Amino acid sequence: MTRRKKKNKTYRKKKGSNITEHILSIIQKEYPKPINYRQIAAKLGVTDTTTRNLIIKRLKQLTQKGKLKEVERGKYTLKHTQNYYVGTLDIAGRGQGYVLVDELEDDIYIAPKYINHAFHGDTVQVYVFNKKKNGKQEGEINKILERKKTTWVGSIQIQEKFAFVDVDDYKMYTNFFIPKKNIGKAKNGDKVVVQLEDWPERADSPYGKVIQVLGKAGEHNTEIHSILAQYGLPYDFPPEVEAYANNLDTSIKKEEIQKRRDMRDVLTFTIDPKDAKDFDDALSFQQLKDGNYEIGIHIADVSHYVKPGTLLDDEAYNRATSVYLVDRVVPMLPEILSNNACSLRPKEEKYTFSAIFTLNNKAEVIKKWFGRTVTYSDARFAYEEAQYIIESNSIKSNNKETTRLVTIPQEISLTGKAYQVKPLLTQAILKLDELAKILRQNRMRKGAISFDKVEVKFKLDKKNNPVGVYFKESKDANKLIEEFMLLANRSVAEFIGKQKPEKTFVYRVHDEPDDEKIAALETLISRFGYKINNKDHRTLATSLNKLLSDVKGKKEQNLIDNLTIRSMSKAVYSTYNIGHYGLAFDYYTHFTSPIRRYPDVMVHRLLQHYLNKGKSVNQDEYENKCKHSSNMENLATQAERDSIKYMQVKYMQQFKNKDFLGVITGVTDWGLYVEIIENKCEGMVRIQEIKDDTYKIDKENYQVIGQTTKNTYQLGDEVYIRVKNTDLIKKQLDFIMLGHKNEIEV
Repeated sequence: MTRRKKKNKTYRKKKGSNITEHILSIIQKEYPKPINYRQIAAKLGVTDTTTRNLIIKRLKQLTQKGKLKEVERGKYTLKHTQNYYVGTLDIAGRGQGYVLVDELEDDIYIAPKYINHAFHGDTVQVYVFNKKKNGKQEGEINKILERKKTTWVGSIQIQEKFAFVDVDDYKMYTNFFIPKKNIGKAKNGDKVVVQLEDWPERADSPYGKVIQVLGKAGEHNTEIHSILAQYGLPYDFPPEVEAYANNLDTSIKKEEIQKRRDMRDVLTFTIDPKDAKDFDDALSFQQLKDGNYEIGIHIADVSHYVKPGTLLDDEAYNRATSVYLVDRVVPMLPEILSNNACSLRPKEEKYTFSAIFTLNNKAEVIKKWFGRTVTYSDARFAYEEAQYIIESNSIKSNNKETTRLVTIPQEISLTGKAYQVKPLLTQAILKLDELAKILRQNRMRKGAISFDKVEVKFKLDKKNNPVGVYFKESKDANKLIEEFMLLANRSVAEFIGKQKPEKTFVYRVHDEPDDEKIAALETLISRFGYKINNKDHRTLATSLNKLLSDVKGKKEQNLIDNLTIRSMSKAVYSTYNIGHYGLAFDYYTHFTSPIRRYPDVMVHRLLQHYLNKGKSVNQDEYENKCKHSSNMENLATQAERDSIKYMQVKYMQQFKNKDFLGVITGVTDWGLYVEIIENKCEGMVRIQEIKDDTYKIDKENYQVIGQTTKNTYQLGDEVYIRVKNTDLIKKQLDFIMLGHKNEIEV
């Protein structure tokens, strides 16, 4: 008897084994995705014909009994009774939650006593009662089908024979009980990573085990590492991955150059942030004899070094993205690649993957070419330097000067010394800026939305303490780079997407906004005197652009920028192309940042595969990779936001008991969120702490109302607040309400 047959025999005779229960459990976990008998057999480790036939028989019996439905030939999913559903648990305040079910319009309310050990994000089965609470369906979780996560970050409090870990995540409604044997090397007050071990039926808290000690709570590095650990993001590379990367041959070889288009003699340069450490894109520029312009978008050829099936590729895929925290970057690739071999540093030859275009003076694409190249970067510019060249030319043009000689002043120079830019480089930047502005105008006319959101940045000292706040805006130099990156991304996607027969490819897609979210946005902005036209998606885009332009420089800009972004769908990666609504592109992908995004690596590989006339790749495999990449991008974004919030709290520590003017940015059951106008740091005024009256929330009108005075505080009001408390560990700012701006200043 073979080893496999023994395994199947053991499976069939296992104590308590019930194949019907196993089938239902698997289908519940996969719900709402349909599944066939082969997939069920694979998940059960079944390979013999007898058990496979038994699975087929049970599937048919369960369908006849009404427990399953056959959605297409041989594919099954749950057929719910009126009272049972599968969904995702969303924990709200005070330990209560809501289960989000795809086929239901309304969420199912779950009281704390009915959560039954489920955590935020878990996939659960819920029983719905035949009654409603406050107009909401109410239910009880009766089965946890899949845990979203099994580790959490928190502070440990050690007793004589046991410990408790208070979890940082505000969505976690309980602490963890840690038996003495599971405390490990943690000391009282440390930040730790705790792993769920068990939650006995009658225990008040789940049992956990300390699997990592991050350091003393409140210390800078501890808190930054805690943010990464909370989202399951790494902050260093395994030694074997570092060793693999360090042993790569990163030299430029003659035999490799011969396989590529040689662009080393064409004027090429990079434009990046002043503090950038890796340069994954460069532009080349030359004027052709016919008066047109050849413009190359050259991207570091990461896929030349990162090969499928290697340790390096597995690590890059698992990370899927670099993570940009306030004080550091956690790279997707080891430094030997991200800062050296794949960084297009000045005065160095590099392997690149390029999109090369011939454009006329109207920025119309006459010709395009994609393929592997070798390039030499002649110069590196910071955005500030390129912006100075653009602005200087504007001044000279107004003064009818014709010289192209520009001197970069010392205060914005990368080297800290004033220097003159070569005329060829000046001319290239000015012409690229001119063409980029035409490309942008064309996009806007076609319905693209311009999200030029102000970024909050911190000035850090040598110990990474925030000593100041400044705001970063996108100027012409930033938009120059953006437009040519968009051109490359769009053109690569079109090149593959329009091929017949259709090829599997990785797209960056952005769905049209949800009508309900747009209606909610319309209600909110009306409070500030703004309107939007939602007649159709083209007029909506034009209307949103006008809104975003009208609020520039106003006190409510950051609030309305954020509200507008939240009303949009999320851009994700997918093999199913639905276009990109926000950019107004029918085809779009990510081709230009393979150092920091794994989807770009996939795009490079697929593009070369199809340039080599390869057949279409497996769509299911790449769709799964797209979902993983989108998920990791979302986690990285959350970590980045948390690091900003942490730095805001740290910065505000020096202003305890100081008064500031702010704007109300949120109204919730437990308090008012207020953003300080001068530094955009956001904190909370708790409703019960507004002392001049007893306030009740009016959700419909986004306000709270004093029961005696009828005084109101509503979304968008300018108010004075006092900094009450700064909690670094919880990343919370607490304010005291002083009153409306007009009341205080009178």
